[in-house]
Amino acid sequence: MHAPTVTPHLAAYSAANNDKPPRHLGVRYNLNAEFLHEPGNTVVCHLAEGSRTQCAVVRTRQKLLDLPEARAHLAFTPVSSLHMTVFQGIIEYRRNWPYWPKDMPGDTPIAGMTDFYFEKLQRFPDLPPFAMQVIRVTPIGLTLKGATAEDDRTVAHWRDAFADLFGYRHPDHDSYEFHITFAYLMRWFEPAFLPRLQRMLDESLEELRGAVPVLELRPPAFCEFSDMKHFEELIVFDPV
Repeated sequence: MHAPTVTPHLAAYSAANNDKPPRHLGVRYNLNAEFLHEPGNTVVCHLAEGSRTQCAVVRTRQKLLDLPEARAHLAFTPVSSLHMTVFQGIIEYRRNWPYWPKDMPGDTPIAGMTDFYFEKLQRFPDLPPFAMQVIRVTPIGLTLKGATAEDDRTVAHWRDAFADLFGYRHPDHDSYEFHITFAYLMRWFEPAFLPRLQRMLDESLEELRGAVPVLELRPPAFCEFSDMKHFEELIVFDPV
């Protein structure tokens, strides 16, 4: 069997193409795969508990975890934390515009910001549901998009509505790639490993899309967190 062509997306994880450590290393997690204190808030859709989607996604995650190279290169988050981010809230180490609202002092405690948004989000509008599909399996998780063009427009509407209430838009607001994170990269992969990894990712995508063409997700929820291991739901926004 010929080795598959390594895509540009996967090549971006190669040690040959990177001379600096992964960007979250030392702040979000360390080289012992331990997650560090990094409090904040966010809006996410958790996987529906006990669903066919959760089972299929966990199987895909396990295939990555079973790779001999995984333990040395990847810091895995718990299965219970798996979610799709709908809108990025604020976080401890990113306290400047456009990642923080202009009308709030940059030294406001994270808990105070969560209380502030909890009150503001009581006025969040009623919005319709959206459905998501997996379009790529990556070394660190899944890349998603709307199941249809209408779903793409709807989830973009949700993001715009949250941006209005949160008081900022990140530079990638309109181009944001929805995703489910399995793990964070501790060390770049050796180039010789990438063709084997590419084959596994391609096979996993085919299997996952066959098992769950449309993902079963919980409704969007405003959450608080102290690290990347748990996201506590504070407000659930049931679509109408």
